[in-house]
Amino acid sequence: MACDVKELMAKVGRIRILTNRLVDERLSGDYHSTFKGQGVEFDEVRPYLPGDDVRSIDWNVTARTGEPFIKRYSEERELTILFLVDISGSQGYGSGERSKMQLAAELTALLALTAIRNQDKIGLMLFSDKIIKHIPARKGRDSVMRLVREVLAAEDDAQGGTDIALALKFLNGVQKRRAVVFLVSDFMDRKLAEEGGASARLLCATARHHDVICVNVNDPAEMELPDVGLVELEDPETGFMRLVDTSSSAVRKAFAENAAKERASLERFFRKNSIESISVSTDRPYIDTVRALFKRRAAKHR
Repeated sequence: MACDVKELMAKVGRIRILTNRLVDERLSGDYHSTFKGQGVEFDEVRPYLPGDDVRSIDWNVTARTGEPFIKRYSEERELTILFLVDISGSQGYGSGERSKMQLAAELTALLALTAIRNQDKIGLMLFSDKIIKHIPARKGRDSVMRLVREVLAAEDDAQGGTDIALALKFLNGVQKRRAVVFLVSDFMDRKLAEEGGASARLLCATARHHDVICVNVNDPAEMELPDVGLVELEDPETGFMRLVDTSSSAVRKAFAENAAKERASLERFFRKNSIESISVSTDRPYIDTVRALFKRRAAKHR
């Protein structure tokens, strides 16, 4: 157990170093431009100056002092950033140096650290086909590494199916105020794939109340089968086993076509329902993808 803890802390340390290097002034600036506060709040009163909007005059203070004063407002900057991270069986898979869960932890750290630098609150929910853990949103750099530890620690326990509807129902029950929600998953949820399925309906409804950004985490081996002869494949979420002849070009072609069809269907669903999304892979850098998301959103809000 001590060895496991030591290994976990080493992983957390590596992610801390990586994300600290990636979160530079440019990324923080793009984040600030992208995610606006939830309105304006009263700041102070000051003496009226020629050219000020008379509609801003504070008549109570003006009457009390005998001199005209105006109200000043500032942006209510603080946001609540929530990470809904899928830790179902399929998330533990990785054909290369890192699993989808490790990639999810890195992205969570990057986005959470950027949010903390902008004085926002961050929270976490881990889910599969049940709610595993809920950490309410709070401020502070310590919150970032706790979130990362929780995601990485869940890697060895990744099991079960993916129930996005359950996660969103829980979210909507505990988070009444509007929040920015990063839904990090491989989206292997039959209730989402089905037209009008529970997950699809709840995701659309949640996106109307919260600012939802779907982060599709995948692995290249899920898109193409290697030619390695007869192999027994296991569905990590259901445990179903199947013998597959990967030496058959027809089998490899059918697998690739089906995977591409499912990916395209998911992307169409996001576009059709105006749900922001990005796709990241375990074998590729992700910082440019995150920067592109921030810039795309900032351009929409100008």
